[in-house]
Amino acid sequence: MNLLFNTLAALAALAAGISPARADEPGVNVYGLSYHFERGRAKELGFDNEVNPGLGLRYRIPRQDFDWFLDGGAYRDSGRNTALYAGGGAFWKATGRLRLGGALALFHSDTYNDGNAFIAPLPLAAYEWHLLTLNLVYFPKVSGINDINTLGFWLTFWP
Repeated sequence: MNLLFNTLAALAALAAGISPARADEPGVNVYGLSYHFERGRAKELGFDNEVNPGLGLRYRIPRQDFDWFLDGGAYRDSGRNTALYAGGGAFWKATGRLRLGGALALFHSDTYNDGNAFIAPLPLAAYEWHLLTLNLVYFPKVSGINDINTLGFWLTFWP
């Protein structure tokens, strides 16, 4: 657990120390919703919560073809526990608004991996408007870590 809090603190310090090139780079993540592909199995395991409120921060580092980002936050997960995460990744600018990419994230929740923190690679997609990004993440089924294939949805607001 200390590793996760230390990682979140390091990401916040890093984000605070980077001078932005544009005013839209720090964002607020507002979580969200999830969809479980194996709905019967999710209900059986008690991992069927599909309303996942929470808050986080995103720091975007824009480039020509890719946007790099740092994320961290907390939300109520599918097992109705608080999930904490911190990570980073990149979005390829597939079109003017569509972003495809991935992240490497450190997670901690009593719901996943027997309550032990773990690092996971995650595929992401996003659709951007001027002050808002709709995000989608795929959490694959991984034996012993995550028992249900799940999609997660959240918004990033760019003040």
